Amino acid sequence: MAVTFSDLHTEEGIKSLDQFLSGKTYISGDLFTKDDIKVYAAVVEKPGDSFPNASKWYDVVSSHVASSFPGKAEGVRFSAVAAPAAPAKAAATAEEDDDDLDLFGDETEEDKKVAEEREAAKKSTKKKESGKSSVLLDVKPWDDETDMKKLEEAVRSIEMPGLLWGASKLVPVGYGIKKLQIMMTIVDDLVSVDTLVEEQLTVEPRNEYIQSCDIVAFNKI
Repeated sequence: MAVTFSDLHTEEGIKSLDQFLSGKTYISGDLFTKDDIKVYAAVVEKPGDSFPNASKWYDVVSSHVASSFPGKAEGVRFSAVAAPAAPAKAAATAEEDDDDLDLFGDETEEDKKVAEEREAAKKSTKKKESGKSSVLLDVKPWDDETDMKKLEEAVRSIEMPGLLWGASKLVPVGYGIKKLQIMMTIVDDLVSVDTLVEEQLTVEPRNEYIQSCDIVAFNKI
């Protein structure tokens, strides 16, 4: 929705600007835009301390402007010049044009293109974001003669994008047999636990040590 400010060269106009800027850093959104430049140009001088929001905004915009124009400014002022008499309707129209500032002028093709590219970048970033899960896996050997050290090495030898092996321990099962219990963190869109078990852990050459695998816990991070 377009915002309009009037009489920014008067105390009343600055008061309305100060109220509008309450809780805001910039005129439009969270970033410095051409709207700030337009309003800044209409404000004759820095608002006083009685208008803290407008004064703070003025300083922020001034810092942006200063970085774009590094030369030393001497300062300029404008004096009021009486305009020739004109019909009441024409004078009212001219005054309205001078005092009312429409923050949203006609959008150029370049502005539209930049906005579209920015929106596309945001969607692309959101699309790339993916959830993660923490998985606790039981890896069982064939018997009590299975070398558990080599079994764990076989498990950890699996490397793929989105897979990170964590802590592990040996847990007694019975009859002298122990199973490997190991943690892993996965990126959900990149790693399927079922595929990992069926196509990596329980096939050659790792099935020389691994009899089966079970998911003990699966938690979203």
